[in-house]
Amino acid sequence: MYLQILQQMKKQLGQLNLWLDAATAYAESKKFDPNVFVGMRLAPDQFAFARQVQIACDTTKLGASRITGKVAPSHPDDEQTIEQLRARVVSAIEYLDTFVPADFDGLAERIVTNPRWEGKVMSAHDYFIEHVIPNFHFHVTHVFAILRHNGVSIGKKDFLGPLSLRTP
Repeated sequence: MYLQILQQMKKQLGQLNLWLDAATAYAESKKFDPNVFVGMRLAPDQFAFARQVQIACDTTKLGASRITGKVAPSHPDDEQTIEQLRARVVSAIEYLDTFVPADFDGLAERIVTNPRWEGKVMSAHDYFIEHVIPNFHFHVTHVFAILRHNGVSIGKKDFLGPLSLRTP
């Protein structure tokens, strides 16, 4: 189950990269620098676009790292361009590609902690279900909403990406 969920997150990050393409094309068609998107936000008290992308990537890589014990790549959170954000997304996708089913053996017994939790812990399973999945979708949705709100022509099909449709 965990590997399949990470695969869906990987797919969603791939879609995010396509949204970056759409943002760049939109900016070029309107004759403005696509890197303007990097600082955009939906509300004054929410993170800007770049931080939303960074957190979406970090949620997948650090979530997978915390539940499996595999070391995640480190990023300095200094991206200032669409291209730098794209490289961040690619790095997260490449890291997710390293996981195999055996990485999740014994997950039920693993414990996860976080400095923000003030000494409390969660099971790896609960952490993944209750924190990683919703946090990832929260930030990916904000990336999508910031672009959509600012005129980039992306819609639900762009959010979902290709589906495993087949003829019965």
